[in-house]
Amino acid sequence: MPVTDPRDDIPSLTRQAAADELASLADAINAANTAYHRDDAPTLSDAEYDRLKRRNTALEAAFPDLKRADSPTDRVGGDVADGFGKITHAQRMMSLANAFTAEDIVDFDAGIRRYLGLTGDAPLSYTAEPKIDGLSLSLRYEDGALVQAATRGDGAVGENVTANALTIATIPQHLTDAPQVLEVRGEVYMRHADFAALNARQEDAGLRPFANPRNAAAGSLRQLDSAITAARPLHFFAYAWGEVSEPLAETQSGAIARLSALGFDTNPLTEVCKTTEALIMHYDRIAADRAALGYDIDGVVYKVDDLALQRRLGFRSSTPRWAIAHKFPAERAWTQLAGIDIQVGRTGALSPVARLMPVTVGGVVVSNATLHNEDYIAGRSSDGTPIRDGRDIRIGDWVEIYRAGDVIPKIRDVDLSRRPSDAQPYDFPTLCPDCGSAAVRDDGDSVRRCTGGLICPAQALEKLRHFVSRAAFDIEGLGAKQVEYFFGDETLPIRQPADIFTLQARDDKAVAKLENRDGFGRTSVKNLFQAIDEKRTIPLNRLLFALGIRHVGEVASADLARHFGMWEALVAVVDAAGPAASAHRAADAAEAAARAAAADAGKRASLKPVRDAAWADVPPDAVAAWDELTGIEGIGATVAVSLVTTFQQTAERASIDRLVAQLNVQAVAAPTQTDSPVAGKTIVFTGTLERTTRAEAKARAEALGAKVAGSVSAKTNLLVAGPGAGSKATKAAELGVEIIDEDAWIALIGEA
Repeated sequence: MPVTDPRDDIPSLTRQAAADELASLADAINAANTAYHRDDAPTLSDAEYDRLKRRNTALEAAFPDLKRADSPTDRVGGDVADGFGKITHAQRMMSLANAFTAEDIVDFDAGIRRYLGLTGDAPLSYTAEPKIDGLSLSLRYEDGALVQAATRGDGAVGENVTANALTIATIPQHLTDAPQVLEVRGEVYMRHADFAALNARQEDAGLRPFANPRNAAAGSLRQLDSAITAARPLHFFAYAWGEVSEPLAETQSGAIARLSALGFDTNPLTEVCKTTEALIMHYDRIAADRAALGYDIDGVVYKVDDLALQRRLGFRSSTPRWAIAHKFPAERAWTQLAGIDIQVGRTGALSPVARLMPVTVGGVVVSNATLHNEDYIAGRSSDGTPIRDGRDIRIGDWVEIYRAGDVIPKIRDVDLSRRPSDAQPYDFPTLCPDCGSAAVRDDGDSVRRCTGGLICPAQALEKLRHFVSRAAFDIEGLGAKQVEYFFGDETLPIRQPADIFTLQARDDKAVAKLENRDGFGRTSVKNLFQAIDEKRTIPLNRLLFALGIRHVGEVASADLARHFGMWEALVAVVDAAGPAASAHRAADAAEAAARAAAADAGKRASLKPVRDAAWADVPPDAVAAWDELTGIEGIGATVAVSLVTTFQQTAERASIDRLVAQLNVQAVAAPTQTDSPVAGKTIVFTGTLERTTRAEAKARAEALGAKVAGSVSAKTNLLVAGPGAGSKATKAAELGVEIIDEDAWIALIGEA
C-alpha cells in the first residue's frame, strides 16, 4: 500500500536517511516560499507544499537534534522583492501550523490543554473563521489615520505598499474611536466574478491571464504604479492585529467585533465554538458552502478565544501555539510526466524534480512536482517497503497528482495502462550534473550526494548565498545575485566568505575595475565596500548561522551565542570536545553493530559496555567540554557533533579562521534582569511540575535572566525538582548542586 500519511514510514528511517531527507525538504520548501511570497509565482501546489511541510515537521519531531540551519519551520514567507521600500514590522507576522484531519484538531486541543495545565473538561472556547486565500497585509493607523501598509515579506520585514492600499475601497483611510496606535492585519483578496472580468480584460488587451484569484490579488497589490492597483477589484478582510496602544477586547471574538465596528470588513462566517466537535461541524458547513462563497478559501482557522490564554501560550519560532489552520482535502488531476530534472542543493543532495505537462488543479496551473529521491521514483521507501504498490515512475507516464492547498503537487499514482511501450525505468545519475563528480549514496541513505564539495558550483555558490542571506550577514548591495556575479568572476572572485572582506585588499584596482562594469557605478561601488566594512562587526549568533553548519539554525545559533557569549569561548569548548565527539560517533556505530549482531543471534544487545568502551580513553577535559555543549538547552549531540566535525576539518577550519580574522565578533549576552534572584544562574528543571507547566517555567526563568539547561553539570547552580525526579537529582546531589522543589522555586522568584 502507498504511504498516505507523512509520518507512516518514519519509525523505519535511519538517522542518516532522515537527515538527508530534511536537507532535500529544506531546499524545496525554502525555494517554494520565495516563489510564493516574494515572486507571486508559485512553483508548487498547496497540496505538495503542505505535504512537504508536514513531512518536515514530522521528521523534526522524530529527530529533533537533526533540525537544520535552514529549517523551513523557522521561517515565514520569503525575502522582500526589489522595487519596494522596506518596513520592519513592530510585531513579527507569523505563519500558521496546519491540520488536515479531525484527529489533528483533537490533538491541537489536547496540546493546548497540556501546555496550560487544563483538564479535558475545563471550558476552552475557540473562534473558527474561513482561511482566505489571498495576500497578507498589515495596516498601521496612528491617531485614526492610515500611515503605512506592508506585506508579510519574510515575517520580520515587509514591502511598503501604502500607496496601493489607499486605493482599496474596503480599507478605511480614517478611523473613529480607535486606539492611538492600531496595526490591523488581514488578507487582500479578489472575488471570483471580479477575477473573471479582470482576465477577460487581460485577454482583450493581448496580455497573459492570471492563473488564479490569489495571484491576481498579489500581483495587483504589489504594482509599482498605484494607478494599476486602483484599477483592480481588490477587497480586504480584517482578522488580526499587531501593535496596539490599548487592548481591543479581552477575547479574539470581541476584538474582531471591535474591528468591524471601526469599519473593517470581517468574515461573517466567524463563529465561537466551545468544543472540538463544534469546530469540526463548522468546518464541514464552510466546506459544503465553499463553492458558493464567491472567493477562494483553503481551510478554516481556529484560534483560542481568550486573549489572556493566547498570551500564556505564546509562539513557536514561526507559528503561534494558540492557532491552527484546518486545511481542506486534496484535489486531484491526471497529467503526463514530460521529464525529470536533477537539482543539486547546498548540501550536495541530488533532488529529482518531475516536469509535468501543465494542468489546472483546483484553479491552479501546476507544471512540476518534487520526486524526493531515487527510491521514490522506483516505487519504494528507503527501507525497501513498496509505495504505490511498487509501481515505478517513468518519463512519459500518466500520473495522478493532488494538492492539499495550493503549491507543487504530489504524485499519487501511475496509470500503467497508459504507459508508452518504449518507456524505460529511470536511471538515476551517479555523476553530479553540475560538476561531474561522483554522486554517492551511503548505506541507509535515501539521498545521493555530490562528492565535489567546494569545487561543485552548486554547493559553493549556495553556501555563499546562505552567508549573505537576511538572517546571516545581510550585506546591503551584496545579495544572491551579486554573489553569483562575483563567484563566476575571474578578476575579482569571491569563492569563500573571507573573500568578501578581502576583496578590496586583494586588488588595489578593485574599485576602478568595478566602476567600469555593467550594474556598477562610482556611488554603488563606494556603497558596496562601505556596507562590507560595516558588516565586519557582527553578533556571534549571526556569524554562527552564516557559517551554514548542518543542524545549526537560527535558534541553535542564538542558544550557543547566549551560552558562550564570546567567539573565543565557544571555539575553546568545541575544540576541547573533539575526542568526546569522536567517542560519541564510535559509540553510536558500535551500538548499531551490537544491535545487529544480537538481532541475528536472536538475543538482546547489551549496550552499556559497548558505550563505556568507546568512552574509556576520553580525557576528562574533553568529557567536560562535551557535557557543557550538550547540556545547553536546545543543543543535543547531533548539533555538538556537527560543530566539532566542522571545526576539525582542516580546510574548512582554515576558511573559518580566515573569515574571523577579518571580523569584530560581538559578544552576545542573554537578556538579564539584574535584580532577579536567579539572574545569571544556570537552572535545570526535572520531574513533574504541578503549579505550572515546564514550558512556562522555562520561559519565566529565562525572562528573569537565568540560563535553562537540559542536563546537570558542574556549572549548574540550581535544580528545581518535582515529583518523579530521577537521574538528574542524583547527579545534582553528587555534584553538590542546590536542589529545591517547585514551591520553593515559586517563592524564590517572588510569585508565591
